[in-house]
Amino acid sequence: MRIGMQINYAGGFTESVADVVELEKAGLDIVFVPEAYSFDAVSQLGYLAARTERVGIASGILQLYTRTPTLTAMTAAGLDYVSNGRFTLGIGASGPQVIEGFHGVRYDAPLGRTREIVEICRQVWRRERVVHEGRYYKIPLPAEEGTGLGKPLKLINHPVRERIPIINAAIGPKNVALTAEIAEGWQPIFFHPEKAAEVWGDALAEGKAKRDPALGALDVSVMVPVAIGEDVAGLVDYVRPVVALYVGGMGARGKNFYNELACRYGYEAEAKQIQDLYLDGKKEEAAAAVPADLLNAMSLVGPREHVKERLAAFAEAGVTTLQITPLEPGPQRRAELVRELRDLLT
Repeated sequence: MRIGMQINYAGGFTESVADVVELEKAGLDIVFVPEAYSFDAVSQLGYLAARTERVGIASGILQLYTRTPTLTAMTAAGLDYVSNGRFTLGIGASGPQVIEGFHGVRYDAPLGRTREIVEICRQVWRRERVVHEGRYYKIPLPAEEGTGLGKPLKLINHPVRERIPIINAAIGPKNVALTAEIAEGWQPIFFHPEKAAEVWGDALAEGKAKRDPALGALDVSVMVPVAIGEDVAGLVDYVRPVVALYVGGMGARGKNFYNELACRYGYEAEAKQIQDLYLDGKKEEAAAAVPADLLNAMSLVGPREHVKERLAAFAEAGVTTLQITPLEPGPQRRAELVRELRDLLT
């Protein structure tokens, strides 16, 4: 099982990268740089590549709608080049709030767009002349839709790898099935090991039945809050506002993917309460309403033996990469946590 970490996108990036340099020495395997409506992830990934030597770097995630498919492919190839083959392309649909609210782009057909983007990216990386006649993307642009001067082109540079790993962020059954079919990796959110098979098992099986064996086994990369010790149980409460934000505030009533996930986990009443409170501006009350058993299930918080048991549960559920969120402060403690997890996994 790989150990990864997501960099904070809200500020302090230079300090975070200095931290990653030390975490790399401690055994960190991969670092994810998000792109919500913050600074772009690409410039920060380039900086990260220059400051590190071994650790993998990944976008976590680049949103489907904000770049053309060929630009996404060019960007991934460029980041793979400057990192000497260490880049993983994390993509995802995000949601209407960000895509339409911040980018002013229509949020539509995430599944169809995901499939076509992946196909186009792999054409670019193989240095084929890009020709794509899809429902959502047509390359070159048909003559009747433009000047008529477009022609098939191939990437000028020779990529480090002709197949850069792609991780797709997905939680809906259809998107999870698509991910298991076409991507190297899958990134769910708020992963509950004991309920994962019930919620996603059929979708994963459907996708894997169509999967190209050349893709290898599906990498399952989950975000996990972590604190190890005898008196750290209360630290899991730090996660409450994040869960409340997503389940309560990321979307609207009747259109919130994360709220739907909580319902599929069996927390229908709690999900409704969290959303009602959050949308009424009662964010602290919404956070307090997040079920403790959900927080504990999706976290690695407690004494070493408890954490070891929970690691086994994540492994049993198919997790292959942990994106840890250390809940204890200080760069030295974060490095110690990576070493402790590495020890517990061996």
